[in-house]
Parts: sequence; C-alpha cells; structure tokens
Amino acid sequence: MTLPYAEPLTLIDPADLVVPEPPRRGEEGGEPCFPCSADSDSNLIWSDSTWTLHNPGSTGLPGSVWMASRAHFDSFADMPADVATTFAGVCGRVERAVLALGGVGRVHVYRWGDGGAHFHVWFVPRPLGRLDMSGPQLMAWEDVLPPASDDQIAEAGRRIAAAMG
Repeated sequence: MTLPYAEPLTLIDPADLVVPEPPRRGEEGGEPCFPCSADSDSNLIWSDSTWTLHNPGSTGLPGSVWMASRAHFDSFADMPADVATTFAGVCGRVERAVLALGGVGRVHVYRWGDGGAHFHVWFVPRPLGRLDMSGPQLMAWEDVLPPASDDQIAEAGRRIAAAMG
C-alpha cells in the first residue's frame, strides 16, 4: 500500500487543541441532522424499517455508499439493542451487493463521527488489483482520484439497490 503522493513527505506539527469541540450536525447548536431531514431521500437507493442506504454526493470510487440508521443516535455505544441485532446482517448484504458490481477487490467499512451525530457507516470498494490502495490508504486515494460521473454513481447505486432486493 502506498500514499498517492511523491516522497519525501514532511511532518507537520499537530494543530492546537479545540476544547470544547464545536457541535456537529445533529447536535444542539449544530447544523440540522441530514439523515433526519426530508432532503436525505435525494440520494436514497434502498431502505428498510431500520436502515437507509445512500449514494455519496461525489466519489472517485463508484459503488461507495453510506448507510444510516432511521433512529437518531450517535454511535455503537448508544445503539438501541433492536437496531444492533440487524446491523451485521444488513452490512453483509451491502458488502455482497457492492462486490456484485464486479471489479472490486475488497469492501472497506468505515465509521467516522466527526461531521455528524447521526449513526452512519461507509462502504467503500477497493478496485480489484489496486493493492497500492489497500487498507487506510484507500481514502487518501479516493481524495485524489478523478470524480466519477453522476451517471456512473447512479448506475452503481441502482445495481446495489437491486442486489439488496
């Protein structure tokens, strides 16, 4: 695995601490929660009574999707038990649907939480044979790859939704 940058990279000092941290989307004082808004249907490709699956706004890796809970909670630590019982099963279905696109070596699952306080995870396909993009370097590469067209993203989403049933 390699970074998409030429050597030598130089270290920089960490930024100053920001405490308290600013509110995230969906927290008091922050922007409105996107998954709870009516606008979240604009990129919805599949849903059931517990989960929603969405195309990203832009990506260099068609087949990338994000999944959010219907219920508003922040993390695994406060995930309701009834929601937790469905998580692994639906993640497996999403992974199989992304793999079914073809040309996918692995599907990476990521959870950050710095931008929004509504539980969501990302499924990101590593292109088959692109071992330089393995592991955590995949997201560095995603940032510099040429963006896929809206049609490519939409078509991948349609195929994933069809595989989800």
